[in-house]
Amino acid sequence: MTFGRPAHWVRPFARPSPPQTKGSTVTLRRQAGPTAALMMVATGWLLAGCNPVVQGTQPPPSPSLSSATGEVPSGGPARDAGDTFAVIGDVPYGREQVAAFPSWIEQINDGSPELAFHLGDIKDGSSRCDDAYYRLVRADFDRFAGALIYTPGDNEWADCHPSANGRYQPLERLAFARSVFFDRPGTSLGQRMVTVSSEVSAGFPENVQLRRRGIDFAALHVVGSNDGLQPWTGLGLSSATPEQVAEERARMANVIEVVRATFATARAREDRAVVLMQQANMFASPAQDDISAFKPLVQTIVAEASTFPGQVYLFNGDSHTYETDRPLAAGSSWLATYGITGSAGNLTRVTVDGSSNNKDWLKVTVNPPGAQDVLSWQRVPYTRRPTDRVQRRTLG
Repeated sequence: MTFGRPAHWVRPFARPSPPQTKGSTVTLRRQAGPTAALMMVATGWLLAGCNPVVQGTQPPPSPSLSSATGEVPSGGPARDAGDTFAVIGDVPYGREQVAAFPSWIEQINDGSPELAFHLGDIKDGSSRCDDAYYRLVRADFDRFAGALIYTPGDNEWADCHPSANGRYQPLERLAFARSVFFDRPGTSLGQRMVTVSSEVSAGFPENVQLRRRGIDFAALHVVGSNDGLQPWTGLGLSSATPEQVAEERARMANVIEVVRATFATARAREDRAVVLMQQANMFASPAQDDISAFKPLVQTIVAEASTFPGQVYLFNGDSHTYETDRPLAAGSSWLATYGITGSAGNLTRVTVDGSSNNKDWLKVTVNPPGAQDVLSWQRVPYTRRPTDRVQRRTLG
């Protein structure tokens, strides 16, 4: 994956001056300059005796899933850093993580992934959804040395109605988030922007596709809180509003179109794998008021994956604890929970760490053709802490 910087590239956001908005002064400690990282990874092989990488666990019943263990498959290691991408989500959560986030980004940059994905939730669920905070995170996103693809989570818009979050109208927050993070539709974020296929013409600039090394990626705006349909109780409502329902149905319809188009491209090009990225964990709770909105998407994924000869990966955040499994394989209880026809044993799901478990980033390796698994991954612990720079900010 070698991407050049477009000739027209400019850094759209510099780190803002401390915003002068209402609220208390927050002191955030941020690291000044690079420090030595403890990550010792060379061409995919771990140096003996110097291994800071947390290994994953293998989901049953998958004897071929060496990718889930963090080990290099029999096909051999990736050839260079251009064969890797990073995945994070549900970060930064709270003052300490806000302070640490730039140093964590620097450590990810040290790993030289040319693509990074943020799976949504740029704040915790009980803090304010103020303009200044969104701009702060956007400025942090601009620190990624490679390309960054971000898909929104529910905390940055759907869950902004409680009083602790500012009692915002969620759809207004969604519009503002789009204006901050998707101001250049058709390109990624990060310092080496890449071109993506965007659904901006349909009103969803955040739903994007791209293809690299025989792998078709899709970033999907699918969020928790039953995909944004849970009532806005902070605004005094006990059921979803008509505009809320209309927004979700239109967004989900577009997501399904993107999924189908991604698989169609993969089949036409005889590609090796399809990778779907989203915030919502659709396999965390069987309660229908938490998952009913996801059924059309789950059924679509089963229909598409089951007729695709390659491997399929679904990366999500939302539930904050690393996990890997095959939730749509034959015999899975989730098929009955969703009332799904068919199964998709070729789909592997990965949930990334987040919230209080934000202690690592996921380094994903694209293995060479002929390897047992298209992707393998490792959880790389953060070793940097903000200790040097103190920066005062007023967050409303």
